[in-house]
Amino acid sequence: MEKYLVVSSDCHAGLPLKQYRDYLDPKYRETLDAAAPIELALADRASETFLIKEINEEWRKGIETELTGAWDHEQRIKVLDRDGIAVEVMFPDGVTEINTPPFGAGISLDTTEEIVPELQWAGARAHNRWLSELCAQSPERHIGLAIVPVCWDIEDAVAEARWAHENGLKGVLLPLMTRHHHSYNHRYYHPFWQICADLGLVVHFHSGSAPREQYFGPQWPEISDPDCIGAVGTYITEVLWWTYRPLHFMIWGGVFETFPELRVVITETGTGWMVPPWLRLMDHHYNDTEFSNKMGDFTSHLSMAPSEYFRRNVAIGASCTSRADAELRHEIGLEQMMWGSDYPHPEGSWPHSHDQMLRAFSGLPDNEIALLLGENAVRFYRLDRDALLPVVERIGPAKKDFSPGPNAGH
Repeated sequence: MEKYLVVSSDCHAGLPLKQYRDYLDPKYRETLDAAAPIELALADRASETFLIKEINEEWRKGIETELTGAWDHEQRIKVLDRDGIAVEVMFPDGVTEINTPPFGAGISLDTTEEIVPELQWAGARAHNRWLSELCAQSPERHIGLAIVPVCWDIEDAVAEARWAHENGLKGVLLPLMTRHHHSYNHRYYHPFWQICADLGLVVHFHSGSAPREQYFGPQWPEISDPDCIGAVGTYITEVLWWTYRPLHFMIWGGVFETFPELRVVITETGTGWMVPPWLRLMDHHYNDTEFSNKMGDFTSHLSMAPSEYFRRNVAIGASCTSRADAELRHEIGLEQMMWGSDYPHPEGSWPHSHDQMLRAFSGLPDNEIALLLGENAVRFYRLDRDALLPVVERIGPAKKDFSPGPNAGH
């Protein structure tokens, strides 16, 4: 085959907020009618706080129709085709088109005490119902992720995982921050890990959540404290750590020892500057126990080093992979990195994904480019590769474009 099979490990989809009404259980629809203006105002305020509103508005000019692919399937397929993407992983959306699920069920999946669990579950289920319908229009090209607010009720979470599997969704998105709930090393989550392993549902954690009240002030986003200097810089530095934090608990908690078939993806966060030193740190504590043996036994329940669990059970949704990360692919994990476009977000590669792929991967060995662009994802998500070949032949990027040349990698 003269073209690459491309899987985007990071795309986003969601309805404009008020359109979730039809997918909510009827008893929550009036609540959405009352809450929608407030939620939309807060989203607009959050956009201003993060200093992206003007940039986003400028970026949107001329591509407004394509951006409706965030919820319109026909437009979405056109976008995938133009990007050369055969398959996509679909996370919920956010402030880009103000199309996040209601009641705190968006990509951040907040678990603060201000959240009403019943309503967050209602918003999550509304999104999952809609997403199931969207994916069913081209099931071979969509990996839909069910939103699961797992911290509130484990029986509800297990039931939602089963519903997701029965309705064509292939993975779940969990909260990054458990806050006052059980952390992910707790046996409370074992029934959920078990159902995901049994059904082949891939667990996902996506960048975005962090203790923003510590950066912007306790009343954010209603009010951003002007005395909190450098809040955005602090956020974008620490959000990487918060994204990987669930794995600290899962690895040291023996989750992958107990559930060796469980698969987890960490998406849109630090790779080259995060993964290698992070793995070295954990392996140091595992192997060089004389430096920490006074802390008690924290290894006897594990049969492998932390990095070995990471290599076996975890993949990385390396959105818009940079050339620097591509150069560090062996240190990060050549067989774990999965390219992603981050459509329809302005920080992503779309609508210039082809050029971004060339900058990142030109001149690398052909077999390694194939792994990074799609073959790793095919293996990890257990996709039917043969069924995708006609799509690849029609839209995939040509291998010859990645051949070494004077501008390769620049």
